[in-house]
Amino acid sequence: MTKIAFIFPGQGSQSVGMGAEFVAEHQECKAYYNKADELLGYSLSKLMLEGPAEDLTLTYNAQPALLTTSAMIADKLTKVGITPDYTAGHSLGEYTALVASGVMSFQDGVQAVHSRGMFMNEAVPAGEGAMAAILGLDRDALKAVTDEVSASGEVVQLANLNCPGQIVISGTKTGVDKASVKAKEAGAKRALPLVVSGPFHSELMRPAAGKLQENLKQKAMQDAKIPVISNVTAKPVTEQNEIQQLLVEQLYSPVLWEDSVRKMIDLGVDVFIECGPGKVLSGLVKKVDRQVKTYCVYDEATFEQVVEASKEWSHEEARG
Repeated sequence: MTKIAFIFPGQGSQSVGMGAEFVAEHQECKAYYNKADELLGYSLSKLMLEGPAEDLTLTYNAQPALLTTSAMIADKLTKVGITPDYTAGHSLGEYTALVASGVMSFQDGVQAVHSRGMFMNEAVPAGEGAMAAILGLDRDALKAVTDEVSASGEVVQLANLNCPGQIVISGTKTGVDKASVKAKEAGAKRALPLVVSGPFHSELMRPAAGKLQENLKQKAMQDAKIPVISNVTAKPVTEQNEIQQLLVEQLYSPVLWEDSVRKMIDLGVDVFIECGPGKVLSGLVKKVDRQVKTYCVYDEATFEQVVEASKEWSHEEARG
């Protein structure tokens, strides 16, 4: 029997023109963009559809932009009868997963991630924090490197455990630079600095976590109707208080994406549908396990592909 996971991209997947086809052709899709504008008090939709890219990339714009497009796509899939057994999102994408799983309303989700972006932006002055992708070194060897550098007084830690051989580190600029050099000495193939506005998923985000905790207390959250795989634990969660606490911890904890994908596969998921711009998460899923089916939905053509494919899943179930 086919089991489906909806997966939702995080920062970096945003692009000018995201969702443009859906918004141009479907009133109910446009309503998502209009609602986001109304909630935030400025034209986020104009940034999403027309740019400029550098403004869309700002943390407090990119986060609600991605949630708006991705939640709209998930809703569109659900309305044609394609529903997930599990949801998961990468960092910011976890909030979209919570909207799709009924934990928070779209309205609360948009406002929460806009605030989250502001808090993250304020936590560390620009230029003082950094992140880098380390390719070709396993997590234990890389953790030994980051622990050594941190012990010398510069904060750096594992931030995104994306797939075998791809781990992002985060911390002070000096810490990340030192760890990148040491990682290559330890056998890493490459160390690529990331263009980000802060050291996300590191201890330096703790000041933002305190503010986020207060903000989330004001949101009406329910238990999940569909289990969500937590970034922090890589396990399914449904209970609202636990979800709220994990969202706070997520700001300064590693995103266990590889482990989350493996957990969903263990739970029987064999179809992953990435809802939102880009193909980053689908690529990571494939690097974890090539046997599962992955789809990306970001325009009319990719939406129709999934609708067509879903007919085959129901035939397989009928035969089974």
